Amino acid sequence: MPNSACQTKKKSFLHRIVTGDEKWIYFQNPKRKKSWVDPTQPSISSSKPNCFGRKTMLCVWWDQEVIYYELLKPGETINAHRYHQQLIKLHRALREKRPHYRKRYDKLIFLHDNASSHTSTMVQNYLETLNWEVLPHPAYHLGPSDYHLFSSMGHALAERHFDSYEVVRK
Repeated sequence: MPNSACQTKKKSFLHRIVTGDEKWIYFQNPKRKKSWVDPTQPSISSSKPNCFGRKTMLCVWWDQEVIYYELLKPGETINAHRYHQQLIKLHRALREKRPHYRKRYDKLIFLHDNASSHTSTMVQNYLETLNWEVLPHPAYHLGPSDYHLFSSMGHALAERHFDSYEVVRK
């Protein structure tokens, strides 16, 4: 039977990881269908969202839950200055929602992709001041958000049509 000293062992490092990414939210979201057909038969195609249609960018950071998000206005994208400002807001949200991060001896592990706005000198300098450990981004732009957060979000948005930015926000 384990004693209390063993029960208070340090958790794995996974609870320390905060990750973030961006996703386009399209105003028109046709339902995509997956189908398995015999290799000798033609495949059944389904339409993709119109990449040139109305859309807005969702920027989100999360650990086990969403910590901070920002929905950009249509036509806006991420640059180094905006990303730096978002990290400042993320840091504030972490202090408010996850006060235990400041009290622990082990530091936060931050995972974000290697987009030019994320690797700018301004952003790198700010991350150094926070003393966060920055993980190298996995190859082929496949991060946790792609599998866990954005996949379920894509299913929830299937067949949804938004008339305006305000409706997307809601």
